[in-house]
Amino acid sequence: MNDTDVLIVGAGLSGVGAAYRLQQERPGDRYAILEQRAAIGGTWDLFRYPGVRSDSDMFTLAYPFKPWRGEKSLADGESIRTYIRDTAREAGIDRHIRFDTTVHSADWSSADQRWTVRTSQGEWRAKFVYLCAGYYSYDQGYQPAFPGLADYAGTFVHPQAWPEDLDHAGRRVVVIGSGATAVTLVPAMAETAAHVTMLQRSPSYLTALPPRDGLADTLRRRLPAGTANRIVRAKNIALSQGFYQLARRRPKLVRGALRKMALRFLDEHAVDEHFTPTYEPWDQRLCVVPGADFYKAVQAGTASVVTDHVDTFTEKGIRLRSGAELEADIVVSATGLQMLPLGGLSLTVDGAAVTLGDTFSYRGLMLSGVPNLAYCIGYTNASWTLRADLSSRYVTRLLTHLEKHGYAAAAPTAPASAERRPLLDLTSGYVKRSIANFPSQGVEQPWQVQQNYVADLIQMSRADLARDMRFTPAHSLQEA
Repeated sequence: MNDTDVLIVGAGLSGVGAAYRLQQERPGDRYAILEQRAAIGGTWDLFRYPGVRSDSDMFTLAYPFKPWRGEKSLADGESIRTYIRDTAREAGIDRHIRFDTTVHSADWSSADQRWTVRTSQGEWRAKFVYLCAGYYSYDQGYQPAFPGLADYAGTFVHPQAWPEDLDHAGRRVVVIGSGATAVTLVPAMAETAAHVTMLQRSPSYLTALPPRDGLADTLRRRLPAGTANRIVRAKNIALSQGFYQLARRRPKLVRGALRKMALRFLDEHAVDEHFTPTYEPWDQRLCVVPGADFYKAVQAGTASVVTDHVDTFTEKGIRLRSGAELEADIVVSATGLQMLPLGGLSLTVDGAAVTLGDTFSYRGLMLSGVPNLAYCIGYTNASWTLRADLSSRYVTRLLTHLEKHGYAAAAPTAPASAERRPLLDLTSGYVKRSIANFPSQGVEQPWQVQQNYVADLIQMSRADLARDMRFTPAHSLQEA
């Protein structure tokens, strides 16, 4: 059996960042990273569909300790993957990774004051487990049961399992969906496809951002790279948080601005029919289109949008509820993620199974009643890494607190109020399908999960580590 102090699950953006913080803040700790896949990168190694890119700017998606040096603010998947791997190699983190290792379960023993983690490659014992495996299934995306799919003679593919040899040049393509993946795929495939049609049940909000950051380009020529990065990072945090708050407080104003942006490229009828959602901005994530590439593809006629429902697949394509038929050589089912809490592993504490849906989220990173376990989840309205890094820094603070006071374990105690709210406050279909399987947030701190980086930055750095926390001394099982 392998033994370590801290066991990190996942070698993607979050896991590598967590390992870096652990090395910097607690160099004496032994740690290992367990990665299900055969490579570093997580999301950015998994997704290989045409045009895959970030929809967050790289100055905030990148680690604060390793400034982004790339030219594009909205970077492609390969560049992000290379950035994560370079970070791991330069810091020596890659030597701690065990690849091709699937984590099945984790069992806490109060008698041993250790986790026993069972994996596809054997067992591990660890004092603390930090889950950095995201919130969706890597094995498969969400796939509706489309009627008549077996009759379709063309190629049917999900973006999460993109075939390396799929050639779409000169072919008719239909992309089902209207989220971030769909609006990324459409302009990328339209460059060489005969035509690309995006089939959506209902519209989503799109916002166009420049692929490069003009201020960053200017500052990089005049200031040291680190200084320039900090200024641009602060600027982008302020803009993104300000825009989100404006959208929640003045939705009519933001709706108007997004509509005006669409009208720069499309006529009023097209905008009314295909780009006017029934929900408010940021009830669901906004889709970012770099350089307005999606609108430009529609404007050029290489792509189009149809708002309708799938009635059934046919041999040649898709018959719609309206009776119209879309002929397609390739259909891409960009129908979303299959959410999966904590990477799908099962938890027990002293032999009792932990039902995640019954737990509360403590500071957005621990679970009520579960000792020495943290999980990493990012923002829905800002770059994932902003919250991930705050969580990793909090974990190192907590580990130092345990060591300083002679504690072996820390477990959040459930909040006094039983009132619950969903962990992710979005109305998107992929969230609503699975959110009941996730821990809930409460109605007051430290049980709320804020979507506000500035507030979290202040609160997490000053957080009372003992608040609503039960500590167990290392020398006994009595509560502190």
